[in-house]
Amino acid sequence: MAMRAALRCFSSNLPSGISQLSPAAAHPATRLLWARSCLRMLGTTAARSTALKFTDKHEWVRVEGDIGTVGISNYAQEALGDVVYCGLPEVGQSFAQMEEFGALESVKAASELYSPLTGEVKEINTKLADNPGLVNKACYSDGWLIKMTIQEPGELEGLMDQAAYDKFVKSLED
Repeated sequence: MAMRAALRCFSSNLPSGISQLSPAAAHPATRLLWARSCLRMLGTTAARSTALKFTDKHEWVRVEGDIGTVGISNYAQEALGDVVYCGLPEVGQSFAQMEEFGALESVKAASELYSPLTGEVKEINTKLADNPGLVNKACYSDGWLIKMTIQEPGELEGLMDQAAYDKFVKSLED
């Protein structure tokens, strides 16, 4: 819908002869506008995924201001299998970096959760109480676990970016 509006706006600024072209004619300038728009969207997606930082215990954190949203990686959720229970901390609890803050149980195993950063829990994902499978279905979005303050921003430097984490995971598989 937004693309259609952008094309209408674009075509209204073209000389009258060009604006008469049918959509099938696809003027090269229109294709260029569309291609640039798509590249911009792809760039945004890539930037969002590179904003994640990972631990060697397979937790991730996405930083927004002084709040970090924490979850488990796709690799971890696949290794666990179908998650059936999420044991999460209470809001207000504080944790040191790499301190255990909860656990996930699946049909195959149980796994402890470790805080990627030092901070205080500000919010837990209450949707997981009724639907723990969100961890499997959308581990980087709706399946997040906790949101916490970031008390020691320097700790982020010790975490892996996406490329380093992918290399780490590959080393585990070899």
